[in-house]
Amino acid sequence: MKPIIFTAAIALLAVAPVRAQPLVDPSKVAPEYREAAEKRRAEQIRQRECALKADLEKVLPRDRTAYLTHCLDTMAAKQ
Repeated sequence: MKPIIFTAAIALLAVAPVRAQPLVDPSKVAPEYREAAEKRRAEQIRQRECALKADLEKVLPRDRTAYLTHCLDTMAAKQ
């Protein structure tokens, strides 16, 4: 039984942590998809800005989705 637990512990330690979705790099995308990649990158930046605002304002997890939706809507209205 000990070898199984030892093997499981090693396997769990060897797994890399999951990272957030990286920003899209439009220069690494085929030319026909570059415009869409630029739009996606702009959207990702807006989402990160709103998430940072939520973190700074210490928004509770239960209220975070509503806060982010409102923040993104406000940013879209400004443009």
